[in-house]
Amino acid sequence: MQTETGPSDTGMSLRDLLADPGFPLRAKKPRQPNAESVALGRLWRAFTLNPESVLQDLVNIAVEFCGADSAGISLEEPDNKIFKWIVVAGSFAPYLGGRTPRNYSPCGTCLDSGRAQLYRVTRPYYDHLGVIAEPIIDGMLIPWSSEQLRGTLWSVSHSSEEAFCSEDYELLGSLADFASLILQHQHQEKLLREAACNRSVADMAHKLAHRINNPLQSLTNTIFLARQGKENIDEHLVQAEVELKRLSHQVALLLDVSKSFSSKTTDRPNESFYEPVS
Repeated sequence: MQTETGPSDTGMSLRDLLADPGFPLRAKKPRQPNAESVALGRLWRAFTLNPESVLQDLVNIAVEFCGADSAGISLEEPDNKIFKWIVVAGSFAPYLGGRTPRNYSPCGTCLDSGRAQLYRVTRPYYDHLGVIAEPIIDGMLIPWSSEQLRGTLWSVSHSSEEAFCSEDYELLGSLADFASLILQHQHQEKLLREAACNRSVADMAHKLAHRINNPLQSLTNTIFLARQGKENIDEHLVQAEVELKRLSHQVALLLDVSKSFSSKTTDRPNESFYEPVS
């Protein structure tokens, strides 16, 4: 049964796009022939030439071809129970990187149902989040998922109650499928880079461990000899000082490696794997 959350309570209303009786009746907009093929062709070319920015190209295409005021991709971060806007085009571009609680986001309902949603957002919703933004008069949410990642592709209008039609939904569905493939690809590449980095650091740490062990063993032997008698104590102490300096130097190298590794692999709080290209 179709349900809708009234905007008078939360400032957010949603309804199942595919179950909405009025959506198929919306007037179609003039658009170029084979618009979906043209859009996807542009994306494949963008991915070939500059794969790092292809997601931004994707939401730009959503704005252009659907006549949206803004479009973007939300990525679910299950551990943090939030959604993060990882790419945005149009009027909401200043909110790139913004986060919304999963239990207070239309994206959560969209993913839980696994179905596209029509939605509207008014001031009470923004007040709850503590932001100032234009109301969403008509919006579409398309769920997408891959092996490890989930999220939504969204497109919104600030001026029309029927800004989007069935052809826009079909195009956004194709773009959402494309987005899931690209994000999964980027995620796998990140895992491979981390694995390579881990192997490199492990090899370096193994070599440094041997370098530390040699002066440490020599220092231990020197102290042992110094304890055996009074002869040559000064010489043993001088040798111990030399070995201690060698040991300190190797420990400093190991600490530098550890700091470098931490700066490359440790995420900032609430930071997802995906960072937008500046």
